Amino acid sequence: MRLIRLTGSSKAWTRSPPHNVSLAEATSVWARIALLSFGGPAGQIAVMHRILVEEKKWIGEERFLHALNFCMLLPGPEAQQLAIYIGWLLHKVKGGLIAGTLFVLPGLFAIMALSWLYVLYGGAGAVASLFFGLKAAVLAIVFQAMLRIGGRALGTMARRAVAVGAFFAIFLFGLPFPLIILVAGLIGFAAAKAGSVSFCGGTGHAPDGGDILHDADSALGTDLPPHVRPSHRILVTAIILLLLWLVPVALLAESDAGVFADIALFFSQMEVVTFGGAYAVLAYVAQAAVESYGWLTAEEMLDGLGLAETTPGPLIMTHTIRWLPRGLSQSGPDAALAGRDTGRLLTTWVTFLPCFLWIFVGAPFI
Repeated sequence: MRLIRLTGSSKAWTRSPPHNVSLAEATSVWARIALLSFGGPAGQIAVMHRILVEEKKWIGEERFLHALNFCMLLPGPEAQQLAIYIGWLLHKVKGGLIAGTLFVLPGLFAIMALSWLYVLYGGAGAVASLFFGLKAAVLAIVFQAMLRIGGRALGTMARRAVAVGAFFAIFLFGLPFPLIILVAGLIGFAAAKAGSVSFCGGTGHAPDGGDILHDADSALGTDLPPHVRPSHRILVTAIILLLLWLVPVALLAESDAGVFADIALFFSQMEVVTFGGAYAVLAYVAQAAVESYGWLTAEEMLDGLGLAETTPGPLIMTHTIRWLPRGLSQSGPDAALAGRDTGRLLTTWVTFLPCFLWIFVGAPFI
């Protein structure tokens, strides 16, 4: 049995994990990823791929794309779910909790600070120019990330054809995202049954000519760690997470909490019914926030999206700005501060907590 020393304690010793990646090292890497994850889901996934697959070699190309495909089928932010999934693969539930929490925290703190700057000084010319400049830079980051991940995932003409068809289906014809995913899956299934390898993982080389890291050559390898197999502990984990998520929502719904009850109920519903990643979620939320609830104007919604694009963490952190203007106009300084911060934290809680539930309960069966 190999022993390793944990960082920060001269007497703390523990069993080395099979992949030789300590929890302390993984925590520092997840913190680094969180601070570098700009540009929405495309940029965040690209950062995770560069660090975890290319640099650290903890997880292979096939397993990374397998995890990404699963997370894209789930409701909510796929980038955070991918972080939770890989953290869970490496270090069980505690690894997933660390990865998912660290992924959100920098963006939460940054968007709270920028929200204040936007509300108080957003009309000033210098501040407005700053935001426009940041948006332009972020667009370039997102475009580069899309090319990088797309080049990795679309290694054959058949995959590219399905991707083009999916784009036209959703952009020109507005077909529902679940229907597009179902058809794409059936195409891949039919191709495999017909003996085609066009949709099989591992094409051998990256589009830029470099070698792809296969699962067998990664730290995780090809074997399934024992903790990822379904067990009775899944039920215990599910009950705990459901209570943490739904009990506060139920208490707020039964009380005279006003806008806080609306926030808890709406974003909990959103977390269950919105598929297609952050951009699909934003379209759904924007319509409800502007037209149904009147929490903010369409211009304020777009500004909130711009703020979220320029901060690390999940793109749907833009939710935290949505009723700032109303709070400023209707409350005194102290009440407004408390109300805004409470609304932000509540929104973050009911939006991102279910992501841990989807991964810890669903991933063992995937």
